[in-house]
Amino acid sequence: MGLQENLRNEHVSQLDIREPVTVSKTASMREAITLMRDRHLGCAIAIDSDRKPIGFFTESMLTELLSHGPVPLDEPIEKHMADRCPWVRTDDAIADVLEAMQLKNMRMLCVVDEQNRVVGLTGQRGLMEYVAEHFPGQVMVQRIGQKPYLSDREGA
Repeated sequence: MGLQENLRNEHVSQLDIREPVTVSKTASMREAITLMRDRHLGCAIAIDSDRKPIGFFTESMLTELLSHGPVPLDEPIEKHMADRCPWVRTDDAIADVLEAMQLKNMRMLCVVDEQNRVVGLTGQRGLMEYVAEHFPGQVMVQRIGQKPYLSDREGA
């Protein structure tokens, strides 16, 4: 099978699904930001008591807030979060992730199970790893911050 066919036939559950930062809607922005920083994630998902997503807060949202002046970080996250959390189900096609990311202009999406409970995050990183697995001879994966190296010698 080719990559396009695989994207339509394989499920989101086959992507790298990262553990999300989840908070209640009454959590403070400080608490959400601290968790995001500690876990090296650019978003936090607000969930209800059944672990269903009710909103999200991103570092881009924080940057926008800070551009307007000081922000009281002890305010509840619900005051500043987006009330619609873009998500895909574990049994959706991987192509749905690409489509949702493009339509919503998002780098990451919430992944939910059959009962719409949050199980993780996926996005750019998961998609790139998926593509790299399909083309191991053509894609050279390198950790960010490391010195680039060549796979073959150059010159004579």
